[in-house]
Amino acid sequence: MMESPEFSRRLFLGSAAMAAGVAAFPSQLVAAPGRFEVAKTPQQWRKLLSPQAYAVLREGKTERAFSSPLDREKRRGTFVCAGCALPLFSSATKFDSGTGWPSFYAPLPNAVRTRQEGVAFFKQTEVHCRRCGGHLGHVFDDGPKPTGKRYCMNGVALAFRPA
Repeated sequence: MMESPEFSRRLFLGSAAMAAGVAAFPSQLVAAPGRFEVAKTPQQWRKLLSPQAYAVLREGKTERAFSSPLDREKRRGTFVCAGCALPLFSSATKFDSGTGWPSFYAPLPNAVRTRQEGVAFFKQTEVHCRRCGGHLGHVFDDGPKPTGKRYCMNGVALAFRPA
């Protein structure tokens, strides 16, 4: 199915704006605030995660667009949290957003939590793992039917389990 030029342009411009905003206003949080089922010290997380996964999951950073092999993953299966292995997204909800990050139109039930972050003129909705609080990415209102949502996830924050 061909995307309209307007849809592709909108996704490109939206993604570029998000990347610029993330660079200008990096998250000051270390993962999401609150208590979680899986809790570790920063030293324990560093032993468990790669430096890139730690930067994203625990420091709220964003990986470089088009750098994750999971953006091109087409097999049936489940995308899980790279920090605690909680199942987050079904491959049935994955779509090619053209943004350079794995994108989904819906998470699995009771898998993620969201919260608003940013400054007054640049607010965005952060998505994090409900079990360990790890930063996964952001959700936007420009996704496909049936939800109209685009869960734009950092591939390094995910692991893939084939069906």
